[in-house]
Amino acid sequence: MENQVSGKRLNKYIADSGYCSRREADRLISEGRVRLDGRVGALGDRVQPGMAVTVDGKPLTGEGEKVYLLLNKPRGIVCTADPREPMNVVDYLGYPLRVFPVGRLDKDSEGLLLLTSDGEIVNRMLRAAGGHEKEYEVQVDRPVTPDFVRRMSEGVPILDTVTLPCRVRRTGERSFNIVLVQGLNRQIRRMCEALGFNVTHLRRVRIMNLRLGRLQPGQWRAVTEDELNGLMERLS
Repeated sequence: MENQVSGKRLNKYIADSGYCSRREADRLISEGRVRLDGRVGALGDRVQPGMAVTVDGKPLTGEGEKVYLLLNKPRGIVCTADPREPMNVVDYLGYPLRVFPVGRLDKDSEGLLLLTSDGEIVNRMLRAAGGHEKEYEVQVDRPVTPDFVRRMSEGVPILDTVTLPCRVRRTGERSFNIVLVQGLNRQIRRMCEALGFNVTHLRRVRIMNLRLGRLQPGQWRAVTEDELNGLMERLS
């Protein structure tokens, strides 16, 4: 019985290899693309020392090099590692090791995106208690009024819910800064549309303690040791 509960869960083993996130690993397992010692793997399987794990025939080691990168994603690039998407961010970045995006930034937006080979970090971000701040600079097609700022801050009905209260401040006649602690699909654009505004430009400038800084669209850099320590501290 002891041997049955030992070992590493199959989805975590795949994530630790740097192949993909744990959630994506679950999908690969469900699709029958993962084999464990030659048989089709199942959700809940555990990998014992010496077992062979493959995804689409590619052998995994269980431990890959941990890489953390910050990219200023340009407009038009899609936040996916799926090679079937011609504008996927992984091919765009062209990094020599396998990395994948953490979270999403819609195709029409630009700004800060974290990419990593650490498949566990996505799970930690989703699991950690408390909302993690993400900050955006937004331009719209109408003058930003005090009423607009108030209504955006208090919460806007979209997608059969009401968005959580957030911090909003006017930065120009037709621009504002917003800090969110949730990530609904195209949330800022939908919030603005619900109030009669259209977003003309949207840029993410911060994810938790990670900042865009002077990165220009298309530029990337490695996360510093201090940044990584700060991130991990917030996820602990």
